[in-house]
Amino acid sequence: RWLYGKQICLFYAFCGVLFGICSLSTLTLLSTVCCLKVCFPAYGNRFRRQHGQILIACAWTYAAIFACSPLAHWGEYGAEPYGTACCIDWRSTNVNAVAMSYTVVLFVFCFILPCGVIFTSYSLILVTVKESRKAVEQH
Repeated sequence: RWLYGKQICLFYAFCGVLFGICSLSTLTLLSTVCCLKVCFPAYGNRFRRQHGQILIACAWTYAAIFACSPLAHWGEYGAEPYGTACCIDWRSTNVNAVAMSYTVVLFVFCFILPCGVIFTSYSLILVTVKESRKAVEQH
């Protein structure tokens, strides 16, 4: 069971969601920047350190919005089903429409959308590399 009380449970869950979403957001941004650099060099070559800093700040802000939402009572944090750790209270989505809406939005904007962007970015990189290889072979 969870041994450290409700406040530590909330903090633990908050940190897990914050760092998890921030990690996936950062990977999404990295794949996008790589795609710009490889597939669209006219735009990618304009990328500077300041742009990277802005994107990192955006990733943290994006993650913070979703991590703070259960603290503002849109969704809930609670013990996991086995009770040994804390995270988003998935069981509350069965009885609470607000918690269900949070879970659906979280799924779409923090899983489906980032994974789609990553997949698209690396697919475009792969296509560009294949086309470049063909062009080099022809010459």
